[in-house]
Amino acid sequence: MIYVKEAKYKGDYKIWCRFNNGENGIVDLEGELWGPVFEPLKDKERFKNFKISDVLHTIAWENGADLAPEFLYEHLQK
Repeated sequence: MIYVKEAKYKGDYKIWCRFNNGENGIVDLEGELWGPVFEPLKDKERFKNFKISDVLHTIAWENGADLAPEFLYEHLQK
């Protein structure tokens, strides 16, 4: 099972992620923010205020949006 161990905002809609298997890199989410829960995250101030959920083991925002760690891993740019 893959999960996010560490994540840092890198500008625009990019987040650097390190996973439990040691892999790390940038995930560009600009083209992925569609639908009611993700629309508010097009505001970069909201987007950059994510945390790693202790329950979900992935990045999550205070409005309830989150992305599966597997999705982030698949979109990793090394």
